[in-house]
Amino acid sequence: MRPFDYQRAADAPSAVAAVAADPGAVFLAGGTNLVDHLKLGVAAPSLVVDVSGLAVDEVEELPEGGLRIGAGTRNSDLAAHPLVRERYPLLSDALLSGASGQLRNVATTGGNLLQRTRCGYFRDPTVPCNKREPGSGCPALTGHNRHHAILGASRECVATHPSDMAAALVALDATAVVLGVDGARRVPVGELHRLPGDDPTRDTVLAHGDLITAVELPAPLGGRSHYRKVRDRASFAFALVSLAAAVRMRDGVIDNLRLVLGGVAHTPWRARHAEDALRGAAPTEGALRAAADAELLDAKALAGNAFKVPLARNALLSVLRDLTDIAPEHEEDA
Repeated sequence: MRPFDYQRAADAPSAVAAVAADPGAVFLAGGTNLVDHLKLGVAAPSLVVDVSGLAVDEVEELPEGGLRIGAGTRNSDLAAHPLVRERYPLLSDALLSGASGQLRNVATTGGNLLQRTRCGYFRDPTVPCNKREPGSGCPALTGHNRHHAILGASRECVATHPSDMAAALVALDATAVVLGVDGARRVPVGELHRLPGDDPTRDTVLAHGDLITAVELPAPLGGRSHYRKVRDRASFAFALVSLAAAVRMRDGVIDNLRLVLGGVAHTPWRARHAEDALRGAAPTEGALRAAADAELLDAKALAGNAFKVPLARNALLSVLRDLTDIAPEHEEDA
């Protein structure tokens, strides 16, 4: 581990000022991602600003029926919070499917949103990686790519975003409250993360020194919701494919819905083609299949992850059938 300076923040504005003034500075909250990177040699900050002691770990009701979640709220506390379990079971389920109990006891809401990819090439400083070293190459294109992206990738990077919580927050139309050097602003969580494009070094739209101080949830959509995670083992594994889904029915048709795929892209992937195909439609088997096919029409599989395309399709079909009470026509798609 390389030496670095350490500073415990007294408040959020001073933390932002300290990190913004040093291009090599980083924030430390739970540390479940950053400490790994320090040990692996992936990160070598000049200054670590500890924000774990700031009083940003409360969950408060908003006047319009939503919730304000402090960015320092631990994942385990958030998953168990009575208002989250009652009003946003999708979020609680997503949190409980992530990592292990020990890690959830430490990981924070803000840190979870900003965690970096678990791509093995990114986490190994001895091999090239465009995300770590721009222009060095992406070995995953022809190497081990079973867990990598099938949507929204580029020749520069095919890594996926690892967060279960982020997919649920996008499906719940959450907003991140961000403090920067120019003051506070609000960023929809669905617009927080970036596709890799020509610059995979940037995971989000945040500027250096920006600090997430809270996440706000609007009043629940209503209807039914579900989080499904398909992975190699039952716990402590990242998603091969996941789906955060919220569906509201009215008069026999899908009045509104939000569908977000995880494990398939550099961001939580909002399945807008499927949403557009189903919004206002009766949930027939044919309509569900057409929507799933429309969403995955542009999927581009790599040599090791072609299975993700039918896996994502079946996840969409299975969850949507459950939420709309449609029985499967074919047992193999169930």
